Amino acid sequence: MTILITSILIISLLFIATERQTNINKAAVAVFACTVGWILYICFGADFVESQHQYGYTEFLNGIKPNSEAVKLYIAKNVFLPYVGRAAEIVLFLLATMSIVEILNNNGCFDFLMLWIRTRRSKLLLWKLTAFAFVMSANLDNISTIVLMLTVTNAILPRTKDRMIYGSMVLVAVIFGGALTVIGDPTGLALWNKGAITASDYTLSMLLPCLIAWILPTFIVSMRLNNTVEIEHPSLPYRGDDTNLNVCQRLTLFFVGIGGLWLIPTFHDVTKLPPFLGALCVLSLLWIVNELINRNILTAYRKLISRSPQRMQYNMTQQILYIVGVILALGVVTETGSIAWFSEQIDNLIGNIWAIGVITSLISTMLDSFASCMTMVSLHDISATDPYYAIGGAYWKVLSFGTAIGGSILGIGSISGIVMMQMQGVTLKWYVKHTTPLTICAGILAFSILCLQLTVF
Repeated sequence: MTILITSILIISLLFIATERQTNINKAAVAVFACTVGWILYICFGADFVESQHQYGYTEFLNGIKPNSEAVKLYIAKNVFLPYVGRAAEIVLFLLATMSIVEILNNNGCFDFLMLWIRTRRSKLLLWKLTAFAFVMSANLDNISTIVLMLTVTNAILPRTKDRMIYGSMVLVAVIFGGALTVIGDPTGLALWNKGAITASDYTLSMLLPCLIAWILPTFIVSMRLNNTVEIEHPSLPYRGDDTNLNVCQRLTLFFVGIGGLWLIPTFHDVTKLPPFLGALCVLSLLWIVNELINRNILTAYRKLISRSPQRMQYNMTQQILYIVGVILALGVVTETGSIAWFSEQIDNLIGNIWAIGVITSLISTMLDSFASCMTMVSLHDISATDPYYAIGGAYWKVLSFGTAIGGSILGIGSISGIVMMQMQGVTLKWYVKHTTPLTICAGILAFSILCLQLTVF
């Protein structure tokens, strides 16, 4: 049964990696893998429980004679639910940040951004777009940021070729901006929830590599641009409702939402409560402020659904289901003991976290970054003795940054990249020709610097 459950995961990962070829949604594949895996596990759970949870199961029975019903009950309550809790923490955090972006966007809080960014100076426009994408992605989830920034990009640039060039660089900025913080990407968020990293230490370690991975490709592309670029004529700022909020009101909403997200790591450090509760706290505060500022927001539903967030909502739903599926699928394989066996083999064959980071990066060029990272993360528990696997250890940081590099190399290794290709009309062939060489060079340099930092300091 262990072989069957593990095989389902491996086959599912292959389908996830070849989503563009098979046209089978990877969220559906991940959910299928986790549901079938856990059904098989609980149906044949006696051997697994006795080998993996012997002490806990004996304590659970409390002198009662073992039976199939007791095994199923133990698995459902003591094995399955902890994995559900870990997935739920990430999902609730993403839902909170998604809702925050929706409130801000629908109230026109990003309208001033377009006015500030708009310029005919091509190089300056590129740096403005990517810089804001980098900063925003560090505070919001990647999907929300990429949709928001590409909406702004497409409103400024009328030519498809320009949209493709600028959109690709925005994607690079979004990926590495997300890798900068624990709340910017589901990978970092999952590691933070696991307790493998701390917010401040993680950001300090990632700062220089992420800046290099973003700045170097952007600089090279900017050198190739003409001095000027054709832009759309200025249009009236979008009003997400009928209240015509002034600049002060929009900035108030903006700083409550974004500023609140900056305080989530502090909230977690002080209270020790899960990060998603801090995100929900920010959402509730922003919601209340929104209600006070704009009483008519609820009457504008028809206008609200007509804009780009509808696309965002669809992709976010897929992402949430995908994350739940991957976490639960990896969880059931872990409970069979095969992950521990595989980890031992990897350590014996490779035994070098830097090489594992490179391998993970290569895998994540085709396989989704989150799935790649979580697969490698599941190989080791947090160690109190080994500095590589301790809280804030090099292993976790190398995996996280490696998957970010992999996601940027082909674009298809991240959900953000797929969204960018859909919105900008970018083909894989075009991306490989114009962007991949830059991301490879920048990735090698940035990864080398990260390894040097972690080795020396």
